[in-house]
Amino acid sequence: MKRLVCAALFAFAHSASAEDTRIAAVFAGQQVEGTLVVSALSDGHSFIHGDARAAQRFACASTFKVFNTLIALEEKAITADSVLKWDGQPHDIPDWNRDQTLASAFRVSCVWCYQQMAARVGDDAYRRYIRDAGYGQLTEPFDTTAFWLDGSLQISAQEQVAFLKQVIRQQLPFSAGHYATLKAVMLAERTPAYALYAKTGWAARATPQIGWYVGYVETPDDTWVFATNITVRNPADLALRPALTKASLKALGILPGTP
Repeated sequence: MKRLVCAALFAFAHSASAEDTRIAAVFAGQQVEGTLVVSALSDGHSFIHGDARAAQRFACASTFKVFNTLIALEEKAITADSVLKWDGQPHDIPDWNRDQTLASAFRVSCVWCYQQMAARVGDDAYRRYIRDAGYGQLTEPFDTTAFWLDGSLQISAQEQVAFLKQVIRQQLPFSAGHYATLKAVMLAERTPAYALYAKTGWAARATPQIGWYVGYVETPDDTWVFATNITVRNPADLALRPALTKASLKALGILPGTP
């Protein structure tokens, strides 16, 4: 599996174009520091803004919920129909203050929900899955219920794209049913022209803070995998994670419309 990941990253590096001026213009319009990698599933042809940053690792934050969902399902820490009971402790995000299903926990990025799952999965399983998938870098020792939040697990935009390609191709050791469940909860938008599957992330404990948006777009012509990260200057920047990504995909002609 490790050789497969290395080969994917090597192919990515040799198929990427130089700095894409169309994406750069989108980011410049918002005066945002960040990177975006967009790569075709079919042949690996890629477009990049900020290639040096694209190779730099940052705390993965809630983008790990993509991988964590598969792990939790495979390890029977949750099922597609499970209900996670809220303990009544209030959280700053109102959507967390209720019982959750897997789908709702993913949609609202419920931290306590995934911490419950993580406690059931355990350290050894996480070490094995992260190592075998080549998913960024995990620093030891780590807190089982916080390692994706506190910076112990870091990943680059390039590695996010390589990982998502493994997920789409079902190359990791998960059942077909679990892949199908993940795809269902990742669906963010569907139109006659495309289907968008994605997850946000906010490394709020990092300095500076980092915002993520990762996923893929299915079109009639191809599947395009993407990973965006930006430096978050204030909470208002969080809305730019999907906005910059979608505007860039429009500028590249992958999504319909103008950026």
